Amino acid sequence: MMNGRDWTGDATMNRRTLLKVAAGLTGGAWASAWLAEATAADRAAKIRIGSCRIGLTDARKAGLDGVEIGVGGPADTLQVADPAVRQQYKDEMKQTGLVISSFMMGLLNGNPLASDPRGPAWLEQSIDAAQDLGAGVILVAFFGKGSLLDGDQLKQADVDVAVERLKAAAPRAKQAGVILAIENTLSAKQNIQILNRIGQDSVAVYYDVGNSTRLGYDVPAEIRLLKDRIAMFHFKDGPNYLGEGVVKYEPIAAAVKDIGYQGWIVMETSNPSKDGVADAKRNAAYVRRLLGMNV
Repeated sequence: MMNGRDWTGDATMNRRTLLKVAAGLTGGAWASAWLAEATAADRAAKIRIGSCRIGLTDARKAGLDGVEIGVGGPADTLQVADPAVRQQYKDEMKQTGLVISSFMMGLLNGNPLASDPRGPAWLEQSIDAAQDLGAGVILVAFFGKGSLLDGDQLKQADVDVAVERLKAAAPRAKQAGVILAIENTLSAKQNIQILNRIGQDSVAVYYDVGNSTRLGYDVPAEIRLLKDRIAMFHFKDGPNYLGEGVVKYEPIAAAVKDIGYQGWIVMETSNPSKDGVADAKRNAAYVRRLLGMNV
């Protein structure tokens, strides 16, 4: 995904950098170094930063690119399926110049996809609404009652139903240009097994680096294992600003770069100062420095 910037924008290698490289290198070495740095800058330009904690108006004030929104509570017809609600979002997107990056199906934590009979319809409604609003990813949540783990053991019956329902919804998602991204407490290997069973490229993983750190997973190794099966990232660090808690972001950033990720980093961060805009701006600045987006 492009970030609204091309090779003339601030995400590119600037003239000072080019002159510095050229001063120390000649011929093929100069070209090789230029290409490596240019490629890194191009990749950084294709990463966008959003939040699921603030709305579009505040996100604009914080200098973000967009937001992730919820689909609504457990009703037969989801809130986001209401054309009037979507029109409000469209109007706000037009006013702010920002976009909706993704949907979050948080209702599935209390009303599990594997057991609630409305689950398939909720997937369909969310897919149609995401297509209408231009959101490319739908976070399909498996926490709380919806967790696919009982202790350290898989809830195999729940996994089987979830696989069946996601597989059935996958063609609709593909036609809509939407990715169904599962977020859960499973390991990367367990998620890959589920994705292999579904066998559709419109179903992928929503990787939360904060959750995975808390669960004791080797986050950089998992990112490298999942590679292009990661549709989107959540960045958070408990009650802290990004980079000031327990999450080791430098090796995570190295892994994100290694897999050539291009897409959204959605901040699911806390507000230590109680000022949502200021904290989002501070966290976004950290992410940009971390990923080399201020070239």
